[in-house]
Amino acid sequence: MPWNKNDYPNSMKNLDEDVREKAIEIANALLDEGYEDGKAIPIAIDRAKMSVGKD
Repeated sequence: MPWNKNDYPNSMKNLDEDVREKAIEIANALLDEGYEDGKAIPIAIDRAKMSVGKD
């Protein structure tokens, strides 16, 4: 299920908006590659934090 800025996993709710948007983008791409939600979400959050420079 693809996410968007109005519908995203609870684990992303406390992220800064810019990090959350990047995490959503990355998570959706990972889902397209065949990752399951449980793996895509934490990977996307970590990558988004590195990409936006907030860790």
